[in-house]
Parts: sequence; C-alpha cells; structure tokens
Amino acid sequence: MAEPLDLGTRVRELRKARKWTLEQAAQQAGLARSTLSKIENGQMSPTYDALKKLAVGLDISVPQLFTPPINGQINGRMAVTISGQGAAHATTTYEHELLAESLTKKQMLPYRARVRARKIEEFDGWVRHDGEEFLYVLTGVVRLYTEFYEPIDMRRGDSAYYDASMGHNVISISEEDATILWVTSLT
Repeated sequence: MAEPLDLGTRVRELRKARKWTLEQAAQQAGLARSTLSKIENGQMSPTYDALKKLAVGLDISVPQLFTPPINGQINGRMAVTISGQGAAHATTTYEHELLAESLTKKQMLPYRARVRARKIEEFDGWVRHDGEEFLYVLTGVVRLYTEFYEPIDMRRGDSAYYDASMGHNVISISEEDATILWVTSLT
C-alpha cells in the first residue's frame, strides 16, 4: 500500500521546484502568505477553494497536488503538435503523422493515421511489434483485424487496446479514408 502523501511537503516541493519564495507562491495562488505557510507546515487543512487556488497558481491540476512525482522528481516535459504539422510518414496502407516528435526518451509513440487500405490483402502479412497499442477512431469506419480475434468494425469514438506483438491490421470500410489516433508503448 502506498504511503499517504503529506500535502504540506508536496506543496513545498512544488514551490521550491519553481524556485519561488513563500511570498511569490502565495501571490501566484492568491492566498495569504501565512495561509500558505500553515499549509506547508501541516498546521492547517486547506479548503477545496484553497486547493483550487494552489493548483491554478502552480499551473497543475488539483489531483496533482496529491500525486507524488515518479522518482521524487518533477518533470515538466511537454510537446504540442499543431494539427497537420506532425512529421509525415506514408506507407502504401497508411499515412502517419507523428505527434510529440520533439520529445526524446518517450514511453509511448502517439500518431494520427489516415487509413488508406480498403482490403486486408493490401498488407504483406501481419503488422506486429513489441509493446502495447491503443487505437481510437477519429473519423470514418475501420475494421480492426487481429491474429487471435474476429475482425471488429469500429466507428468514431470507439477504441481498442491490444498487445501489439499479436498480428494486427486496420482497413477503412467507409467511403472516405478513416482517421485514427494510435498510441504505441515503447517499453
């Protein structure tokens, strides 16, 4: 069972990671310096309103106040990909747009794909690779073929999570090319 998180210690760590004084953090959060000091020292339990102010001031969500960072370090990695500006990679069956390409050492590979294939015969065997994969249908209708399951038709908003070492292929069965979001784990 996980250790209960000390909110005061967590708030202090978040503040110090930003190299803020108590005064600066209180000002960012719209709280009195004395209130923030009492929260950090475990002398007061903040109201939900105070927690919201703290989260907004620290530019995080309220749940992140209660979630310890992995390995005790705060990591502010982020990458934004403007629609249509991801790295393009086309194959005969898919047009991939790699997302968050600027981040190195990712744990997952997100990409948007335009599904051009209309028949399973267009593939040269199964696609398979290490890791797990999450597929989310953005537009159109696709048919997901897998090595061990019957094919399944999926529409906008449908998703599938599967072992990527199991053979799999996706075709568009709608009139237009379907688009999907794929997220592949890299571990």
